[in-house]
Amino acid sequence: MLLKGSDGELCLKPLLQVVFENLFDANFREFHFITGRGKRSIEDHFSVDNDFLKYLKTRDNTHSIKELSAFYEKIRKSSIIFINQPEPRGFGDALYCARLSIGRDNFLVHAGDDLIISEANQYLLEMIRVFEDKKAAAVFCAEEVDDPTKYGVVIGEEVENNTILVKKVIEKPLVSPSKLAIVAVYLFTPEIFDAIAQTPIDSNNEVQLTNAIQRLVEKGRPVYAVKLDAKEKRIDIGSPLSYFQALNYLAKLATSKT
Repeated sequence: MLLKGSDGELCLKPLLQVVFENLFDANFREFHFITGRGKRSIEDHFSVDNDFLKYLKTRDNTHSIKELSAFYEKIRKSSIIFINQPEPRGFGDALYCARLSIGRDNFLVHAGDDLIISEANQYLLEMIRVFEDKKAAAVFCAEEVDDPTKYGVVIGEEVENNTILVKKVIEKPLVSPSKLAIVAVYLFTPEIFDAIAQTPIDSNNEVQLTNAIQRLVEKGRPVYAVKLDAKEKRIDIGSPLSYFQALNYLAKLATSKT
């Protein structure tokens, strides 16, 4: 992703690194990466490579050295665990693979192909506030979209400004009853693991996290959606078209502030 670096210069960063750095800046220090076959490069990227730093110094690339050193310092200050998902069986199954390492703690889930542009991570602070104030079993981000059939869809009642008490969630409906779509950033209590275990595999041989959240709703557990406000923007690279659109948006955003 084309973004501004710490020194104000433009730089390219992998989206997953940007997500990690945003969460680090929001005071998260324990990270669990759930990966599968062919994703070894992610583990390598989040491992300090001092030889590469030495190489950059021979090239006198001050900007790259500064950015990479700052990234490595965040890695050193974090606890990072890599968890294998043996087969690609859906988002819910991927999360379930982390149940033993997470234990009975509350936790945040952030998809690697979603980024939220938000001043000072305000969206995270708002999610945490709702999660704590409402004693919720789950809180997730949501936004209104033109074509919600590509996402999980939310039906609910607005109980506060941009805070929705969820009555129902549906995964990729053929005809959507709502334009409010789930953004793949969630806060959960460990209850979600029991809900995932009770969620049947769908027709694609996957366990959908949206369906597990619906089980929480059906059990009467408090589930809330926090809508992104007008100043916040979701960047989705889950498909070739959305990736192209994201690159264009970020390029315009970065160059408009130079």
